[in-house]
Amino acid sequence: MPLMTNGDAHNGKISNGLSESESLTAKTNKNVRLKKQISLFQAVCIIVGIIIGSGIFVSPVGILQNVKSVGMSCVMWTVTGVFSALCALCFAELGACIPKSGGEYTYIREAFGDFFAFLALWINFIIICPVCVAASCLIFATYILKPVYSDCDPPFIAVRLIAALIIALLISINCINVRWAAKVQVGITICKLVALATIVVIGFVYLGKGKVENFKDSFADSDYSAGAVAISFYSGFWAFGGWSYLNFLTDELIEPHRNLPRAIIISMAIVTSVYLVANIAYFAVLTPMEMLQSTAVAVTFSEMTVPVMAVVVPVLIAISVAGSMNGTSLSMSRLFFVGASNNHLPSIVAMINYKFLTPAPSLITILVLTLLMQSLGDVFYLIEMMGFSFTTVLAFVFAGQIYMRITKPDMPRPIKLPLVLPIFLFVMSLVLLVLTCIQKPGISLLAFCLTMVGVPCYVLGIYWKSKPEVFNRFNSNVTSFIQKVLLVVPQDDEIEWAMN
Repeated sequence: MPLMTNGDAHNGKISNGLSESESLTAKTNKNVRLKKQISLFQAVCIIVGIIIGSGIFVSPVGILQNVKSVGMSCVMWTVTGVFSALCALCFAELGACIPKSGGEYTYIREAFGDFFAFLALWINFIIICPVCVAASCLIFATYILKPVYSDCDPPFIAVRLIAALIIALLISINCINVRWAAKVQVGITICKLVALATIVVIGFVYLGKGKVENFKDSFADSDYSAGAVAISFYSGFWAFGGWSYLNFLTDELIEPHRNLPRAIIISMAIVTSVYLVANIAYFAVLTPMEMLQSTAVAVTFSEMTVPVMAVVVPVLIAISVAGSMNGTSLSMSRLFFVGASNNHLPSIVAMINYKFLTPAPSLITILVLTLLMQSLGDVFYLIEMMGFSFTTVLAFVFAGQIYMRITKPDMPRPIKLPLVLPIFLFVMSLVLLVLTCIQKPGISLLAFCLTMVGVPCYVLGIYWKSKPEVFNRFNSNVTSFIQKVLLVVPQDDEIEWAMN
């Protein structure tokens, strides 16, 4: 619900957050806008860093516990990786023909208009982003404290405090400099790939020594039932979550027409390969039962191979999770920035710090939502809602891609995939939605109800144009105050700062 539109910031009584009565003592004459400064290498690191989070280190058992065998588990990891790559290719086509930040929100808006785009934005705003980041913060805090509390669980208060501090630190870095945030992501991504490479090397050394018992009759006792395969597929699909986030940063990507599809293809090939060989390495050392009983597979793996690493691995897990948090914050802040630029969120969220040229209000919004979500009793229950929510957004994206192929056949498409691909992915998204509703009806209903709360928000905040003057004046005053505190202005403004 807009507080003040960007148009209001250009004309009316408030100009760049400062009243006309304030005298000029400093001037900054430059265009304020997000800069193109993310290279192909950094883009690949952002995607890889987001996708490879805690799952592959902590508990890669979601597929195994459903299909029951080593061989079928490896098959499902491969299948879900290929499926995620196909989804990513569709997003690459959309990102190349609609080279704007905002990801699925922008593509749905282009296809179906403001209302459905707002609902997609609302789902990300109220469920996907805060739940994802809050859960990652708590996992980070738990594992960074494990070496200190090796014989017991870390204290609840200590976990919450560390979780709040890490997200505050990452948000601060993102507020100061996008390039710093990208470099942090590069460093973290390299660390987690080195950690995974170490696990892979150790595992393949064991294979070389002839420890192949777990791979004999590897498909024995497999559960091929539709329900088991479907749920294991669902688990694997979410392990690859994050492949769409680079599309939120298109405006800041150098040569997006070339680098967006390249980054997506390279990163998905890396992640799929890493996931597959990491699981093979795990199975070379651990039996399926040992994996299922482990709360942190990488820690158990280290204890059984190189015990001294068991102290280091929790820290590596925490670093890995920090990478996911950093990438998610970097990407999601641009989604909210774009939504606010279209008056689908308060206009203050669409403003940029005039000194650092970063979307500080959008990033601070993520910080506030994350801290609120961390205070809830059971964040991990909310994570289960993300399946329904994200699949709903995906269904709309693929439907919009099909619709635009029919209604806008002449739209320039640097990348053009066979139409059958988005049709297939749309059908699969609907199947996943149905399966989610059948398997977890309560959570699906809650996610649906939270999504529907966005309808009155859209009507009151966006569709209703003739709001009372007292309401508009209050919004302008609040926006002006926040602008002065955060030193932010609308994008592309010629700044003329005034202070006494």
